[in-house]
Amino acid sequence: MREQYVTDGLAETGLPGDPLEQFALWFKEAARETDAIHEPNAMVVSTADAEGRPSSRTVLLKGFDERGFVFFTNYESRKARELTANPYVSLLFPWHPMARQVIVSGTAARVGREETVAYFRTRPHGSQLGAWASAQSSVLASRVELDRAYADLAARYPEGEQVPVPPNWGGFRVTPAAVEFWQGRVDRLHDRLRYVRQEEGRGWRVERLSP
Repeated sequence: MREQYVTDGLAETGLPGDPLEQFALWFKEAARETDAIHEPNAMVVSTADAEGRPSSRTVLLKGFDERGFVFFTNYESRKARELTANPYVSLLFPWHPMARQVIVSGTAARVGREETVAYFRTRPHGSQLGAWASAQSSVLASRVELDRAYADLAARYPEGEQVPVPPNWGGFRVTPAAVEFWQGRVDRLHDRLRYVRQEEGRGWRVERLSP
């Protein structure tokens, strides 16, 4: 299985000085491709434990700005436990219909509790209950166990009643050290431009990588 990528490519000319600006441009374009890209904010989060054993999963990006990229999770989940032991993380945005990828390498740290609470209040009622019902990454005896936990919570906090924020649930912000923008080209001669953070807050340098 093979496909030729026919695109205009990606050039250094006119590239913003900050990778978050370039990401915002590409993200806006991906968000417009609603028929082709179902969830443009879906990203593959790759972590590794203290022994260096990797794991990956798809998570939804919930915000980004000059400080980095934010997602939310159970702090007792596998990804959260691995980030606690080893904060280095990789994010991958696979926008295949546009022949584009964005790869972020950096470190993750928990967001403040106020930020977590503010986001939790925007979640649908069912998703708020789900954050309580699921002991994420733990072993379940059966689906019945999960459904029962959810039903008990739904009875305790009916629609319209405020659900408290779980104490073991919150956000991580990934501060990027490098951000690569990958654009597919003909004959596998892809464009790969990578922003690398300079030391001592001296901005970013851009380097072109061989495909």
